[in-house]
Amino acid sequence: MIGISAGTAVGYKVQADRPATPLSALNQPGLAYPAEPLPKDEVPEPLSAAEDRRVKSDGDLRKLLLAKPKGTRTFAPWGAVGRWLDTAAYARDFESPGGAFAKLTEQDLRRVAVVGWMQGEHKETNIRLVQFWSGQSAMDSAHAQQGNLINTHRVGDDGDPVKGSGNGRYYLYPVERKAGFLPMHHARAIFQRGDIVVDINILDTKRISKGEIRLLAERQLERLS
Repeated sequence: MIGISAGTAVGYKVQADRPATPLSALNQPGLAYPAEPLPKDEVPEPLSAAEDRRVKSDGDLRKLLLAKPKGTRTFAPWGAVGRWLDTAAYARDFESPGGAFAKLTEQDLRRVAVVGWMQGEHKETNIRLVQFWSGQSAMDSAHAQQGNLINTHRVGDDGDPVKGSGNGRYYLYPVERKAGFLPMHHARAIFQRGDIVVDINILDTKRISKGEIRLLAERQLERLS
């Protein structure tokens, strides 16, 4: 069984304690509140719960996770309690847990919901919804993690876009080979939706296709839309 927390998936860890690369500022000077309230007949209708993403994300975050597929068995990441991870448990998977904990606290991490499953003897999938108190913090975190994957040469290229996400990418890591161990394949997707960062990982001793990680990312994106 492949366990991330056991250290067999070395490439899984990320360097969250590095400062996030700043994004270009939005330049839209025309956006402003009206000087006077709009007439009643021009006031837009409030968003329904289905349309208002914040209503969904302020509820039970676990309900936004994809369901475990039929024929698989539940695999809870280390430290998960009731499909929740506290900040310390989440930071434990980073290369520098202490630095990651401090950075996540600085970025106002709110909560982390997680689901994981095993298929066969060696294939592990996990999805983490990492929610911050602001969309800017979520954007900074996703951008920093994507940059670290490329800058540290953990992935062979800059990945492929997750359709409809705006800033999401999915990646295939170079296969990891060690004497006496089965080869380790790793696919990952990272994207930000509002105040949530989605981090999806598939680990297997067999080759993982781009189509598999892409489809999983797109399905999870639909759950948040």
